Amino acid sequence: MLRGYEAPASRYSAGHRGIDIAAVTGTPVVSPASGTVRFAGVVVDRPTITVATVDGVLISLEPVASPLAAGDVVAGGQSLGRVAAGGHCNAACVHLGVRVNGDYASPLLFFGGVPRAVLLPLN
Repeated sequence: MLRGYEAPASRYSAGHRGIDIAAVTGTPVVSPASGTVRFAGVVVDRPTITVATVDGVLISLEPVASPLAAGDVVAGGQSLGRVAAGGHCNAACVHLGVRVNGDYASPLLFFGGVPRAVLLPLN
């Protein structure tokens, strides 16, 4: 992982709404979960693909050039496409973002990379 999730102070503040995973142009990208392609196309200057899980979690990966189209059903581990150029990764990484109920969340919460919070008694 090249860069971790940095929660913004507010919905419209600066932050890093995902994680960057080292990868070079042409590297195959697979779906981290089963779901339906919600979007596949170019956002600003980079190809992006978004998969919606049955739980309503949205997983976006960029820059990923994909032959898939909105409505295509994918299985976890299935090919989504290949790393392309564009965005802040610009062919050096894949940015993976996760949204739950419209709000960004750390992808590591879904991959076991963040320990659970434990409430302790005051005394």
